[in-house]
Amino acid sequence: MRRSASLLIPLTLILAYYGFWFGAVIFLVSRFPGLHEYLPLGGIGELEAANFDSFEPVYSSVERTVLSPKGPLRLTMASIGSLILTVPVSWVYFITSRARRIDQSFLQTIMILPVVVTGIAMIVVNSLALAFSLAGVVAAVRFRFTLNQPSDAMYIFVAIGIGLGSGIGALGVSGIISMMFVLATLVIWKLEYGKTLSGPFLTMLTRRDAGEDDY
Repeated sequence: MRRSASLLIPLTLILAYYGFWFGAVIFLVSRFPGLHEYLPLGGIGELEAANFDSFEPVYSSVERTVLSPKGPLRLTMASIGSLILTVPVSWVYFITSRARRIDQSFLQTIMILPVVVTGIAMIVVNSLALAFSLAGVVAAVRFRFTLNQPSDAMYIFVAIGIGLGSGIGALGVSGIISMMFVLATLVIWKLEYGKTLSGPFLTMLTRRDAGEDDY
């Protein structure tokens, strides 16, 4: 296992990256108020305001999103936003990877998956019929992907979470998911949490000595 190095420089760069894009969005929205209609912001509030009693109106939600005049541009902005928020996740994979060589196919999957999920989420929205249709299409394709490390599954889940948040127009939620995942992963990796049972607190908590054999 590669030893954890100083996180000062990478953490500063990552926080500066988030700060830059957050400031850019605030500036653009304040400078061009009409741009807010095309940015994927406030999606959760829109879903709550819809107040659907059932999932019967299948195509109505699609007409308001993808098929609307501003739908393609909104989808483009959401896809770009999900890609921007995934970049720091890939940096964390570089920093914390235990392998000597990076799995390029896995890294490319992490980068592209949020974009794909964003498009799927914007098409499905709250349509139960479209969701079942999507499940049928996916079930017809045999998808196999072997993860080298159990921790790699976290990157798949966070990529899906970022894509779902962007797809429903809640890019702020995706930003929080991305940033909290990055910070939590770096802190846990730096502290080497769970590597040993040394220390008075862990000894008291587990009621066993650090050198005690497994039972």
